[in-house]
Amino acid sequence: MSTATRLDPAAHTTRPWRIHAIASDFRVYDVWALPTPGGPGDFPRLVRQTVAGDTSGNPSRVARTLFAVRWKLGALLHWDDPDSGVGSRVPTLRDRLPQDLRDGERGPEFDRLPFSSVYLLDDEWAAEMANRTVHAVMHLGWVRDEHGGHRGQMAVLVKPNGLFGRAYMAAIAPFRHRIVYPPLMRGIEEEWRRTTPLTSGDETTDGRTA
Repeated sequence: MSTATRLDPAAHTTRPWRIHAIASDFRVYDVWALPTPGGPGDFPRLVRQTVAGDTSGNPSRVARTLFAVRWKLGALLHWDDPDSGVGSRVPTLRDRLPQDLRDGERGPEFDRLPFSSVYLLDDEWAAEMANRTVHAVMHLGWVRDEHGGHRGQMAVLVKPNGLFGRAYMAAIAPFRHRIVYPPLMRGIEEEWRRTTPLTSGDETTDGRTA
């Protein structure tokens, strides 16, 4: 796989992820097959890459402008104030965890993105964020691909904050799919390729074999 592919929500909902029971009142908005081919033990690397925030790639000027406008609006309208987040406006999903997940590994903390880890398993990880518009979950899974290898799969689950939150999600849908996600996926792919260890016979970045 060399490019990201947007998937039907069933690609997420039909898998036996633990998140289904924890976020049953959230709607699946987006599911992506990530351009992160690897082996069965590569999931921790995907989690580390995501937490480090090294997935921005080279966003377009339009995307950068949209993000700037969004943050300015958020500051003006207090969408992102501290009392609008997890543990303030909404309780953390960690309060819903069954005992085995509560006792297990929570997952790493983010360097840049406004998310916090909820739980981490060998092939599944969930993180959450909230503001005045939504309570959202980013879910990563590690799945078998069509070639017998493995790849990442990302789902975005959202619980809008009332009518305003639903209207907000509807308004930003075209921008998410056409402007925000393409550079995000390119960034994920570029960083994954850059950090993938070379094996015998692989080519280096200048075309030589290792």
